[in-house]
Amino acid sequence: MEVREDIVIVGAGIAGLTTSLGLHRSLVLEGSASLRTTGFAFTAWTNAWKALDAIGIGDSLRQRHDLFHGISTTSTISGVQTSEKSFKANGKQGDHEVRCVVRKVLLETLSNELPTGTIRFSSKVVSIEDSGFSKLLHLADGTIIRTKVLIGCDGVNSVVGKWLGLGKVSFTGRCAIRGCTFYNKSHGFDPKFMQFFGQGVRSGVLPCDVNSVYWFFTWTPSQQERNRENDPAEMKQFVLSKLGKMPEKVKAVIEKTSLDCIMSSPLTYRNPFKLLWGNISKGNACVAGDALHPMTPDVGQGGCCALEDGIVLARCLAEALMKQPIYKKSDEEEYYRIEMGLKKYAKERKWRSFDLITTSYIVGFFQQSDGKLMTFIRDTCLAKFLAGLLLKKASFDCGKLKLS
Repeated sequence: MEVREDIVIVGAGIAGLTTSLGLHRSLVLEGSASLRTTGFAFTAWTNAWKALDAIGIGDSLRQRHDLFHGISTTSTISGVQTSEKSFKANGKQGDHEVRCVVRKVLLETLSNELPTGTIRFSSKVVSIEDSGFSKLLHLADGTIIRTKVLIGCDGVNSVVGKWLGLGKVSFTGRCAIRGCTFYNKSHGFDPKFMQFFGQGVRSGVLPCDVNSVYWFFTWTPSQQERNRENDPAEMKQFVLSKLGKMPEKVKAVIEKTSLDCIMSSPLTYRNPFKLLWGNISKGNACVAGDALHPMTPDVGQGGCCALEDGIVLARCLAEALMKQPIYKKSDEEEYYRIEMGLKKYAKERKWRSFDLITTSYIVGFFQQSDGKLMTFIRDTCLAKFLAGLLLKKASFDCGKLKLS
């Protein structure tokens, strides 16, 4: 059976739902049976809040997540705090706004704002083909969907990205273990981003609200250590054994984490030069979010950048679709307008994505490098610079959905 849709978005993640809400006229295909909340939480920097405000959900999320006052960096070798930076200083776009947002809360907030029936779950796309001025999507259940616009927001193993020729992502050699701890009463932490470095390990603890704390741990594993990835109990004990001179109160966050709230994943990235040589968009198809710019978490911009993508893509596509036909209304003319809109989006996002992927990779290299010399340089010279770099990359405004 063939179904016709004007706009189809593959993937109900941050980028997919943001784009759909910005357009308010699309079908979102999600391969899983429910919203994917992998990762527990993410740091929403200033640029993310500008995007969330653009789609009208910023204030509701602010009420549920604490505003951070600043960021501190501590050596787990010496136990000495190496830097502290306030978020109250003004950035390029005004005051910094940083909060740790629970991923499930964000996705549910986005999905609740969409028209009923927008998301179709258990709908896995297995192949894509051209058909005149449309794309035909073949689903695992046998359904065929004909669409005028195809947007791939289906993650690092994107079917749409593969169709565009972007190729596979690269493994950095590093992995991350993440967790979230929930308290019956207040956890007692100040609203602050706490980072820790030492012996090739980077970790962090971030309170989301008065009752929950998100934490992460990144390192370069041996093959034996990678074999622990499917055992939360072993992962938890491994993390606790590598924390060094970290405050006991912070260690207790990880000790208290239940095993079903711990996960491990490899850190991947897209070679940034592939964005310059490859196709972010082609004809009436494009990619956004992790399907476009998978990056390491070292500047905390993966989720934020996905929100930016959604706003820019929705704006560019809406502008293209609302333009009056140059000559006469036809499928060919509409296809041309869509193609130009997606090219405009790709042009806007190419260098921003290139910058963030590259910066994240380089920062990760310096932050997790081991050895006495690198530890000395990082703790004495780079700590303050790297903290400032996080704010610099967050001083970005993706703009509004409608131009005034």
